[in-house]
Amino acid sequence: METADGKFGDNGLILFADCAVIPEPNSEQLADIAAATAATASSVVGLEPRVAMLSFSTKGSAKHPLVDKVQYACDILAERNVNFPFDGEMQADAAIVEAIGAKKAPGSKVAGKANVLVFPDLQSGNIGYKLVQRFAGAEAHGPIVQGLAKPVNDLSRGCSVDDIANLVAITATQI
Repeated sequence: METADGKFGDNGLILFADCAVIPEPNSEQLADIAAATAATASSVVGLEPRVAMLSFSTKGSAKHPLVDKVQYACDILAERNVNFPFDGEMQADAAIVEAIGAKKAPGSKVAGKANVLVFPDLQSGNIGYKLVQRFAGAEAHGPIVQGLAKPVNDLSRGCSVDDIANLVAITATQI
């Protein structure tokens, strides 16, 4: 996602995942999605990834199996000793707004500064990116399909000619 005002992410660039492929990822898949998207942020976009694992809860503010799933994904990332900062579970406002992140997740290296948002399921991710695209006038580049041997990407049926050209350019960088 690319926002015109540059307020969130890195100068308005922020990656959303997974918005197109896995409807109900388990904790292991969420960890894989986070790692793949961090790699995409670095190799395709040129960002140093700061990954927020999103939930309706921040740091245990709610107890629910859906929260547990995101917490377990963070445990998996920690066990893997990944080379990018991540944190979760956290609400979207805590992930992208510094003042809220400092209040809800004090001491976090990611809260308020995330440039990669990992949604807990496809439904949330797809709804989130389309709302940001339409309400904020953000440009959505992708979806970028990750984890395959060769680059394969996707476009929404509602895409424009510019969307096609932008995704072709992204795909060319993946070859």
